[in-house]
Amino acid sequence: MTAFTIESVDLFERDVRLRMPFRFGVVTLTAAPQAFARATVRLADGRTATGAAAELLAPKWFDKDPALSNEDNFEQLRRAVHLARAAYLDGVARTAVGHFAAHHAPHRAACAAQRLNGLVAGFGPALVDRAVLDALCRALGVPFAEAVRTDRIGLAAHAGALAPELDGFDIGGWLASLVPAASIEARHTVGLVDRIVASDPGEPVGDGLPETLEEVVARYGHRWFKLKVGGDVAADVERLASIASVLDRLPHPYRVSLDGNEQYDDVDGVVALWRAMCADARLRRLVDAVAFVEQPIRRAAALSRDMGALAHERPVIVDESDDSLDAFPRARALGYAGVSSKTCKGLYKSMLNAARCARWNRDAGADRFFMSAEDLTIQAGLALQQDLALVSLLGITHVERNGHHYVDGMAALPAAEQQAFLDAHPDLYERSHGAVRVRLRDGRLGIGSLDAPGYASGAMPDWGAMRTMSDGWSA
Repeated sequence: MTAFTIESVDLFERDVRLRMPFRFGVVTLTAAPQAFARATVRLADGRTATGAAAELLAPKWFDKDPALSNEDNFEQLRRAVHLARAAYLDGVARTAVGHFAAHHAPHRAACAAQRLNGLVAGFGPALVDRAVLDALCRALGVPFAEAVRTDRIGLAAHAGALAPELDGFDIGGWLASLVPAASIEARHTVGLVDRIVASDPGEPVGDGLPETLEEVVARYGHRWFKLKVGGDVAADVERLASIASVLDRLPHPYRVSLDGNEQYDDVDGVVALWRAMCADARLRRLVDAVAFVEQPIRRAAALSRDMGALAHERPVIVDESDDSLDAFPRARALGYAGVSSKTCKGLYKSMLNAARCARWNRDAGADRFFMSAEDLTIQAGLALQQDLALVSLLGITHVERNGHHYVDGMAALPAAEQQAFLDAHPDLYERSHGAVRVRLRDGRLGIGSLDAPGYASGAMPDWGAMRTMSDGWSA
């Protein structure tokens, strides 16, 4: 364990514009700001280092209140980040997890006083924690994976208090068993307004990059897919049949996850969808390919309804209702088998949930519980790299990736910044169509270069090309 103080946390943002609209749940996203945190830490021996992190301020996911505008959602997230920043700058020396643990409950209370829900509250420390951990790794001169595997972060000292299910579990031994991979499967997202084939209605982008699902599989060679459903059984079946008409042409096996995005009112509606899928001959191969279903029930009811009827057909994971450290154990009691890892919800929450899966599977003598790796339109650069490093180390073998498809790579960034990330991570990026962008081969992302000193990045963004983040909404 390594204790340190946090000397500064600076907050910035820049705008991200999508090359094509992406619809998930109740929102069709075309643009959003990306938040950045830059933190400086000081070790007990006087060494200092600066680290960074980034995350998109996505509207209508953290808080889906229809009365709130996209800008209201952005301001909520900014406020959560500023509250976390203020808390972490208390001058006390702690371990990385120690800083998170010390401020977790007070920060949630401060956010609740501002009428910010649990997911919004979690966004603040999720961003600051990663910047702080990056700085710690750089101060120690070690890669993220080594810092975690040797518990320089201090997880073992706090795991039992943060997650009582882990009391008595050998956290140190579990961490030491984790091994980062050199590549990972990318699970391509098919949004609710995405064109499946060229003849589908819609205005083509015409930038030379893949637009339709048909073009995506031809260009990138994906074997994993995430399919959004919208809450209308008949419409969902027809759209899935259109998707299956493309995927079934693949010469190799494929796997899919179904994402309900809280579009169904109750489990009966999702079971009706599943039965309709099973009854449709056009979906025979696609049904067999479904690995799991991602939270289809609205968050207000998701952790109060038994999921047994659906879980009997396919494993179900909790996502939007994973708004607290105890959400996964509560979901497990209702029949959920998995939980999503998203860096916007917190890397230490992901670690705790992965440890829970390890313990529960050991106790059950079978691999019943699992984590999935999900995206929230993560952008190339710090956000992408830190998420990939985390899920890879946790042993997750495929990850939802959609930012590279809906955004024109790093085209909007300064040329020197693009080149710096390409030079540092040539296995993950390439230059094509006039910009540096994610490199995909046979559906896989190369991530071996992320295992270098720091938290998964050998380059830094151009801070001078950003604006200072406003201080957020205040009620």
